[in-house]
Amino acid sequence: MKQSHVLLLLLVQVIVLLPLHCLSDGFVSSRATYYGSPECKANPRGHCGYGEFGRDINNGEVSGVSWRLWNNGTGCGACYQVRCKIPPHCSEEGVYVVATDSGEGDGTDFILSPKAYGRMARPGTENQLYSFGVVDVEYQRIPCRYAGYNLVYKIHEKSYNPHYLAILVLYVGGINDILAVEVWQEDCKEWIRMRRVFGAVHDLQNPPRGTLTLRFLVYGSAGINWVQSPNAIPADWTAGATYDSNILLT
Repeated sequence: MKQSHVLLLLLVQVIVLLPLHCLSDGFVSSRATYYGSPECKANPRGHCGYGEFGRDINNGEVSGVSWRLWNNGTGCGACYQVRCKIPPHCSEEGVYVVATDSGEGDGTDFILSPKAYGRMARPGTENQLYSFGVVDVEYQRIPCRYAGYNLVYKIHEKSYNPHYLAILVLYVGGINDILAVEVWQEDCKEWIRMRRVFGAVHDLQNPPRGTLTLRFLVYGSAGINWVQSPNAIPADWTAGATYDSNILLT
């Protein structure tokens, strides 16, 4: 892809993301629902590509978000505070969720896991809230906080050293979005763009041999910046391995 086309694509992504960040200090009105029964866990086959990880992150309090918030996968892993607006049944704090999927219906921005939906209720009123099915809510983007983690990624299970590399971005701290990922090719002295397959998954056919250095295009409160990981992927990398980038995001 030509450099000018890449820059244009990233500019379009940022234009879509700008309203979200500008409103991060205030609540936005919307609607929310939940999927399955109150006993169900989150969907492991979501559009972010998290798999089983998406069922348990944030203690299972997760959500599918509208296509606008999902934004071609850059919204995967974003954290939100969501609270419903039925005073007899809804708590003031609401629930804190992580975006792990996309989907919308009946004017909703959030399709919550049953556990997350129930957490919006005042104690003892969960069943009444479930009975409504769809409720008016207000939400705001909030910083993601993971004890001991900031920007962590996993070698996707379909990767095959040395012919195919795919990474899944698992944790992104703060209010930050990963717009792109690149790998350094030492013999050519250039960065190679990975393809966003879907959601938080990026891949590269025939990656460089040897240790691999990654950099991430991060959009957050500091603007848009390339941030290089000081931790290289070892030459003998294997599918399923998880790496802490050692990048500190605020």
